[in-house]
Amino acid sequence: MQNKSLLRGWLGGKYRLAKHIITSLPEHNCYVEPFCGAAWVLFTKEESKVEVLNDLNLDVINLYRVVQHHLEEFIRQFKWILVHRDEFSRLMRVPPDTLTDIHRAVRFFYLQRNGFGGKVPEAGSSFGYATTRAPKLNLLRLEEELSAAHLRLSGVYLEHLPYSDVIRRYDKPWTVFYIDPPYWNCEDYYGKGLFGKDDFLALASQLSVIKGKFIMSINDVPEIRETFKEFAFEEVTLSYSVDKKNSCKANELLISNV
Repeated sequence: MQNKSLLRGWLGGKYRLAKHIITSLPEHNCYVEPFCGAAWVLFTKEESKVEVLNDLNLDVINLYRVVQHHLEEFIRQFKWILVHRDEFSRLMRVPPDTLTDIHRAVRFFYLQRNGFGGKVPEAGSSFGYATTRAPKLNLLRLEEELSAAHLRLSGVYLEHLPYSDVIRRYDKPWTVFYIDPPYWNCEDYYGKGLFGKDDFLALASQLSVIKGKFIMSINDVPEIRETFKEFAFEEVTLSYSVDKKNSCKANELLISNV
């Protein structure tokens, strides 16, 4: 089975852009995603000698850890679960901090797959439905899908740290960073307080002095061009949906020191 991200419809997910990014990656031994989110690039590309996924959203990293280390029990939890609006509402009301790691991963995976636009629950997710496709959570294919993800994640380091710490720890001449921060003016879609506009300046400053190489994808707005003006730009046009009423085409910037 072809590897696919576990987080479908994730805002800013790079499934449309992953192959282009992969062909742009320089030669490296260590591949690091400080803002992994759906990790479409990692799930699409061939394995590197060393691979690192990091995210400050604990639910994201907890899901990957559970799939990596507790696959059978995670799959078992979905044996009798239904894709249903009432079940979605019930899980939305459950505080994640009251759950075990496995049950927390089940809650997050279920809500993310069944929520419109792939929003994280804390960002105000609502039950997603359509008249043109089946539910995103296909329980009949779930074991096959999760087993493929388990194999792909088997040799990956998983971190739950601020992006700046991960960049500092793994920065070597043989490292390439794929940087996928929140979009400008969309910072809170991934959880409040995880990333702010001041972080763009801090990120640009840190990337200007690293030993390794990086490629960053971000929305194309004047503020981003000004903040990262010392680096090389490449424009790509993509289309995104944020909620039931809003979708738009936007220019994506690939920024790099390659």
